Amino acid sequence: MDNLPETWDDWIANFEDWQDRVGFERAWLGDFNLDVLFDWDRAGDVIEFGDLAGRPKWERAMQVPQQNMRDAMITMITVQGDTEFASVEQQRHLLASAPTEYDRYAAARIMAEEQRHGWQMAYLLMTYFGQQGRREAQKLLERNAQDGDRLLGAFNRPMPHWLDFFCYTMFVDRDGKFQLGMLSTSGFKPLAASMGPMLKEESFHLGTGSNGLRRIITAGVVPLDMLQRYINKWVATAHDLFGVDESSSAEWAYVWGIKGRWDERKKQEEGVALDRDHLNEEARGHYHQEIADAVKALCGYLPEGAADLYVPHENFNRDIGAFAKGRYTVEGTLFEGDDAAWEAYLRTVLPTPEDEAALPAIFDQEWISEKPLSARQRATGIGASA
Repeated sequence: MDNLPETWDDWIANFEDWQDRVGFERAWLGDFNLDVLFDWDRAGDVIEFGDLAGRPKWERAMQVPQQNMRDAMITMITVQGDTEFASVEQQRHLLASAPTEYDRYAAARIMAEEQRHGWQMAYLLMTYFGQQGRREAQKLLERNAQDGDRLLGAFNRPMPHWLDFFCYTMFVDRDGKFQLGMLSTSGFKPLAASMGPMLKEESFHLGTGSNGLRRIITAGVVPLDMLQRYINKWVATAHDLFGVDESSSAEWAYVWGIKGRWDERKKQEEGVALDRDHLNEEARGHYHQEIADAVKALCGYLPEGAADLYVPHENFNRDIGAFAKGRYTVEGTLFEGDDAAWEAYLRTVLPTPEDEAALPAIFDQEWISEKPLSARQRATGIGASA
């Protein structure tokens, strides 16, 4: 690793090399600043859960009592940063084919914020974790989604078009919201303090996905059964991102006070019992209910008589966990039938080559309802030169 950064300025120079390498022009950022942002008040001063609850939060890595705890924090920070840069690599090419001026702005803003989130994670690694952190911060810039070597499989998946993008921002970015929320009560104060600004920015990403799907529905050009298949594709991917069902890593992260439950503070106030053996399942259940409610809201925009859109069951099309590679229907029941019948079923519930072949003609139409770009959004210059 010849480019190992010794200082934050060294890492920034390497980051700019990464932007050039993946083809993200800095002019697309407009007036957006890649700043390091902390919300120290929201982070709290006392470890809030786990075996060390009640002790002061750690403000420096060397205050963390065990090396394996520090290693776990480095891994979590690295994975979070890796997903942010991967998303830019997955999405960057879409700016050239944005269906509207607003969508080009929205995608460029999302990619700007994802870069800032990765920048924030790299800053933590560079500032608090010595040579090991510097090495991991540099690796964030060396892996590439297009080469398939990002840390999580979902962030190596191609995103060839805007229908994928809207489903991705609706469902996969929402997983990001949950991960950030669970880190927001971390016992490592700089990590917890990083989450507030990131969560505020993440809300725009989720809104872009929800708004985009609503505009697709109201335009009435994309067949609803096709839209459902793309929803199924990305929901299954998002379910996987919560990890295996009975995770010792999640349990230890909780015991050590590094990563809490979703809505940890609220659960403590309400006396919600802790199930240490099923922390990932619990988070995935909260996520599933939230997306089910969001899709139900989208159904309010369907034409009269149309079948409701839905969220597939957590068992469907999983690559990780107890149901990985299992043959489960979108309702969650075990599929009855031979290999040929299973493949035929999948063609009805997941995108097909025929769907992909039909999309260019759909994209030549007014396939998504117009949304005006506000004067304030235009003034930022974000995405303007894309």
